[in-house]
Amino acid sequence: MDDLRYPVGRFDPKTPLSSGGRPALIESLAAAPSRMRAAVDSLSDAQLDTPYREGGWTVRQVVHHVPESHMNAFIRMKWGLTEDAPLIKTYDENLWAQLPDDRTAHIGPSLALLDALHERWVLLLNSMSDRDYARTIKHPEWGQPDLLTILKLYEWHGRHHVAHITRLRERSGW
Repeated sequence: MDDLRYPVGRFDPKTPLSSGGRPALIESLAAAPSRMRAAVDSLSDAQLDTPYREGGWTVRQVVHHVPESHMNAFIRMKWGLTEDAPLIKTYDENLWAQLPDDRTAHIGPSLALLDALHERWVLLLNSMSDRDYARTIKHPEWGQPDLLTILKLYEWHGRHHVAHITRLRERSGW
């Protein structure tokens, strides 16, 4: 794809499951931390502080954003499993990305957080039934998605942000 904002295409909640079904989505989500580590392997601080596109976040901000976003998704799924269509709180990811920790912190703790979070999340996802995946949350901007849609979204989200970094590396010859 030529659109630097959406290197793997835009998320479409109506996209049917692939032939691998939920297990393939979970497997892909489980691989997000290792894909992220590979994408940033051996990058210098100057490279980490390079925006993935003009006007976009730096690689460092992207690395910090992914576990922040996925933590929110994990918690939203747990609310969805334990409450009837809970109204979840949103957050301004752009403002979070401008906070000093996202702009300047070493990426190691965020990579470790992503590892640990996905290990727990995959355990949860693999324990869920069809009925669990049909449960919903209320999102002020997205309506009332079911938990399968949330899984699809965050599986896409991990690939989306890793591709921001890998495409930058390709374009930059890193």
